[in-house]
Amino acid sequence: MSAGTAAPAEVRVPLGTVGRRARASATIAVVGNPNAGKSALFNRLTGMNQKVANYPGVTVERRIGRCIVAGATVDLIDLPGTYSLTPNSGDERISVSVLFGRVAGTAVPDGILAVIDSTRLYQGLYLLQQLVALGRPTVVALTMADVAERSGLKIDCQRLGELLGGVPVVPVVATTGRGFDALHAAMARFPELAPPRPLAIWPELDAVVDSLEAGLGGEGGWQRAEIERWLIEGDVLLGETGLASPDAALSAQAGDLRRRLFASEPPLAVEARKRYGWIRDVLPEIVQAEAALRQRGAQLIEWLNRPWVSTALFLLAMAIVFQAVFAWAAYFSDPIDAATSSLGSWLGSVLPQGMLASLVENGIVAGVGSVIVFLPQILILFLFIILMEDTGYLARAAFLVDRAMRTIGLSGQSVIPLLSSFACAVPSIMATRVIPNRRDRIATILAAPFMTCSARLPVYGLLIAAFVPVQRVAIFNLQGLVLFGLYLLGIAGGVATALLLRSTALRGERPVFILALPEYRMPDLRSVLVKLLDRAKVFLTRAGTIIFTVAVVVWALAYFPRAEGLVAAQELATQQAEADLGGEALEQRLAEIENEAAAAQLEQSWLGRAGKWVEPAFAPLGWDWKISAAVIASFPAREVVVAVLGTIYAVGEEADELTLSERLKSATWPDGRVVFTLPMVFGLLVFYAWCMQCAATLAIIRRETNSWRWPLFSWTYMTVLAYFAAMLIYQFGSA
Repeated sequence: MSAGTAAPAEVRVPLGTVGRRARASATIAVVGNPNAGKSALFNRLTGMNQKVANYPGVTVERRIGRCIVAGATVDLIDLPGTYSLTPNSGDERISVSVLFGRVAGTAVPDGILAVIDSTRLYQGLYLLQQLVALGRPTVVALTMADVAERSGLKIDCQRLGELLGGVPVVPVVATTGRGFDALHAAMARFPELAPPRPLAIWPELDAVVDSLEAGLGGEGGWQRAEIERWLIEGDVLLGETGLASPDAALSAQAGDLRRRLFASEPPLAVEARKRYGWIRDVLPEIVQAEAALRQRGAQLIEWLNRPWVSTALFLLAMAIVFQAVFAWAAYFSDPIDAATSSLGSWLGSVLPQGMLASLVENGIVAGVGSVIVFLPQILILFLFIILMEDTGYLARAAFLVDRAMRTIGLSGQSVIPLLSSFACAVPSIMATRVIPNRRDRIATILAAPFMTCSARLPVYGLLIAAFVPVQRVAIFNLQGLVLFGLYLLGIAGGVATALLLRSTALRGERPVFILALPEYRMPDLRSVLVKLLDRAKVFLTRAGTIIFTVAVVVWALAYFPRAEGLVAAQELATQQAEADLGGEALEQRLAEIENEAAAAQLEQSWLGRAGKWVEPAFAPLGWDWKISAAVIASFPAREVVVAVLGTIYAVGEEADELTLSERLKSATWPDGRVVFTLPMVFGLLVFYAWCMQCAATLAIIRRETNSWRWPLFSWTYMTVLAYFAAMLIYQFGSA
């Protein structure tokens, strides 16, 4: 690849330490097509000197990083990927608004760092033409220069810069740092860099903009590029940018000019024809392809893109992701869970017995542990998503399943979040950020909690083992069939929810799934680590605080009020046992006394009283106050129901499932009727399959939708659906 700015073969860029309070000399917008290597370049330039937040009123992330260029501190704004300045999604709309300086709380960029894929210049030049028309100092970074060279492409960067109005063009390789010295040198010239010269691509449009600029560019505050976009896109631009509407005379004049420019053709189609015509004319001056034999790597990629091979590869990739998040995370989650339990037990033993010890052990430590235990699943899932995205495979997977997903009102980009929900809905909802269409994203978010996550398995395992007979149906085990049926039930609930939402509250035109398949490439380790740390920080600081608060509240409900009579009775029973028994018999009796006291305390606690208070509401489902109290306690996290049932039925907080199963089977109503009948058990299983019982999921929905509307809707919708399903099963089964 030839260039006016030659770069060394391999360079590691020292970033230095950037003080957060240092005043930046310039603010640069980093913009480019999706999958052009923009994030890898941004992460290499800024390292860990990044801040992540949301743009006001939307869930699109705002990533701002700092780097030192020629001794000066520069702020870089990493904008979401876009194909043009005509946005088709919320992410693209944010990018365009920032470039025009129309986003509150975000600095107007002093310049533009355009990131373009060297192997896809035909596509990237469309956006570059529009960026140059903004009239801001611009530097172009041609990423994946090594891939272009291996493909036999020679790009004349100096000639490309001249054709774009005199902008510096630098070839770089973000994964190795090659070319970054030259890029830093080009960025150091931003303060004195002149805006690009206007391009003579569409003289008729330029003349029309000239005639309107006097009326709109003065008091109206319109930029020249905004006038151009208004002529092409129409009044829809006004609602998206907040620009003042032109007066009637200017609007009429613009209408006449539009008819002269576009006649009866769609304006966007005319623009595409003009711009791509210019691209076809100039590409031969810029790019030369060597007539060399195709390498084995190119042949392998072509083979991998064949339908049956790509389908098999997709199934294998999903199986690995599913296995990793579902099973491999246990190697990390189990030690974390054991460590927090051991820490809680140790603190409970060294602290004076009473409220403080219980708060620390069962409230604070248990609450923090319930947050951290999700971290391995989140990091493993996002590691795979980042690797698939950075290698270029994620776009191929989304394209492959797009047709199947559209039958339920979603796009191919929903498949990985939904599949990962079988491990945990929390990371899967965070993974919906890869979906650009807002309606599709919210529909996926609300469908994800229906999938059978790992937190449901303790409940399923307890009830199925206790009440489903161990027998075979043909070659299958009946208990296994019931478990498989619960998985299918969750899938059916998610699919039906997506269809319902996309035909009602989220009804709208099906978005055009525009996707350019990127070249396969090696991921940048630094970029992967930065993204992983960012995901971990977001989860622990945002969702963790809410989960922790809920856990402490549940502890308080189960601990208060204290019954002094119960404490005295427990002490008396303990003294009598110590006087009459010894050895293992004494230890067993003391454990029984402690369990019975815990159950009695729970019965008269606020949680127990709440269970008795709501018992009439759950009576149509066949539940007594004990089941009602356990279900209420499990709303923050459904997996705690086993421990709560163990405490209620006086088998200890660390409930042994065999012992608890026997207690459940023998539980009766005051009149002697069995509580856990088969219809009630199946209704309870369906309730747990469909009910929203996860504070972490609600917290993440709130975080990702930037509103309490959707988490409240999800909780209400799923709870009501689960309630009536359980009631119908119990009533019809009992009849």
